[in-house]
Amino acid sequence: MKKIYIIFALSAASVAFSQIQKVEPAFWWKGMKNPELQILVYGKNIAHNEIELSDGIQIKDIQKVENPNYVFVTVNTNEINVSKFKINSKKDKKNIGSYVYELKQRDPNSADRESFSSKDVMYLIMPDRFANGDEKNDSNPNLIEKANRSLPNGRHGGDLRGIINNLDYIQNLGATAVWLTPVNEDNEKVYSYHGYAQTDLYKIDERYGTNEDYKELSQKLNKRNMKLVMDYVTNHWGISHWMIKDLPTKDWIHWFNDGENGFKRSNYKTTTQFDINASEIDKKVALDGWFDTTMPDINQKNPLVLKYLIQNAIWWIEYAGLGGFRVDTYPYNDKEAMAKWAKAITDEYPKFNIVGETWLNTAGQISAWQKNSKTGEAANYNSNLPSVMDFMLYGDMPKALKEKEGWDLGINRIYNSFSSDFLYPDINNVMVFFENHDTERWNEIFNDDPKAYKLALTLISTVRGIPQIYYGSEVGMRGDKNKGGDADIRRDFPGGWKSDKQNAFNTSAQTPEQREFYQFTQKLLNWRKGNEVIHTGKTKNFVPQNNVFVYFRYNEKESVMVVLNNNEKDQTLDLKHFAESLNGFSKGKDIISDKEFSLQNNLTIPTKTSMVIELK
Repeated sequence: MKKIYIIFALSAASVAFSQIQKVEPAFWWKGMKNPELQILVYGKNIAHNEIELSDGIQIKDIQKVENPNYVFVTVNTNEINVSKFKINSKKDKKNIGSYVYELKQRDPNSADRESFSSKDVMYLIMPDRFANGDEKNDSNPNLIEKANRSLPNGRHGGDLRGIINNLDYIQNLGATAVWLTPVNEDNEKVYSYHGYAQTDLYKIDERYGTNEDYKELSQKLNKRNMKLVMDYVTNHWGISHWMIKDLPTKDWIHWFNDGENGFKRSNYKTTTQFDINASEIDKKVALDGWFDTTMPDINQKNPLVLKYLIQNAIWWIEYAGLGGFRVDTYPYNDKEAMAKWAKAITDEYPKFNIVGETWLNTAGQISAWQKNSKTGEAANYNSNLPSVMDFMLYGDMPKALKEKEGWDLGINRIYNSFSSDFLYPDINNVMVFFENHDTERWNEIFNDDPKAYKLALTLISTVRGIPQIYYGSEVGMRGDKNKGGDADIRRDFPGGWKSDKQNAFNTSAQTPEQREFYQFTQKLLNWRKGNEVIHTGKTKNFVPQNNVFVYFRYNEKESVMVVLNNNEKDQTLDLKHFAESLNGFSKGKDIISDKEFSLQNNLTIPTKTSMVIELK
């Protein structure tokens, strides 16, 4: 096993007293609902000095820990009447170091900022693999791993500027929210491109750009009525994080006495969180075990850790004007601490949406993680987490389209999945998807069959919830995770690099095959944008027959009939069977084919085809 070395400075030696080396958060805002601010002050043996604030500002609390290199200073920002003040480090009444702290004026509208919802379509991007807009930042002297596009798991050079340069493409496609996998600094030696082993939570990785670039991306999206969603990681940091190298307290991370250097890998059995019969050791290994040797498991039970994570999350929302969080590996965290984390954020931003990666297999297990869930309540728990990911539907979809019809097989799997909707307290705030950056590419599973893609996209675009698509699927991108690993499902978008022979961002340069995928996606998603009946309407499901699933989305003003034919043959539907939902409607228009037809008798739908019919 790879050996892990963590420098844990608990020595009280006071050979030298340094100036303040780091302050986090670097600045804050006046006018927050919660006026209490905890400032981390870092420097060699800083705890042996006196910490004093200028302008007569009172320190509400000062907390010292085992490691003398840290001091945590708490102030009430409502009691501070200046925009800037000094944090002074003194020894024997002499000032040996200062930091000028700024309290910016908060945007009065920030608390009411709109977040992503069922009105949106989420476009997931792995930034290193999307587009290289600035070749000068591909490698950085301050960061270990350099760009090498020939390495599948290496840094390829995609960046924030590449995303900014292609916002027209994303918007024209019909997406309204952009979720980026983590872009904070990940300064590991290898495999740093994925970003999930972050080494600085307040700094954008310089190979992607700067904090200002990130803010610019968010602002430009907002001007388009689009949103930027941050992939937030609370469960683990990178082994090279500056705080992991010099831990404030030993219990900042989880340790195991029987593991090498305290390391034990998680058993990944997060079902233990709600299993009332789970053994304590299995539960502990699931929650406190590390994801990998390079990803120390963070202890959210430590109040200082929890406060740090809360403030860091709020800092990014306020600084960048974010439109939401997607939170990685949600059930691996301490659930009581995370309930406090989610509540602190939504107390500050009541409309802010947070979707957790709840990778579990049943609706009962997944729904327990959504705020005000009855299944969670049965376990005496309320997560305060607004949104969850529908991994049950994700798991059922490829099987549903591949299998022959049976009592609970074929497209009946989809119907059975939706029959559990009653478990969710807010069914419209559930993310629906058929792939992401961790899963097999849909177009690989179905060998680039546009019919299978169209059926899947029609489904997630017209059912309850928030549809999420993965970059490149709209042009038929493939990737075999079983053979090529994660790198193969995270291939470079064609045209994102100047040297690429073909540019799929340019719709006129797309191949005929790419264009078929793209045009269907564009038409369906742009139609979805303006249809409230799809965003918040009710659903009426009809039990599948002959591997054909029919459902209606409706409200008081309008109704849409969706037909998914997964049969190997054309199917003719007797429309009398759907009379309860067709009553009062005489004709319909399929928004995909633009064809109008009567609804008086029968409806024929070709094999492996979907229809989205606006009723009139």
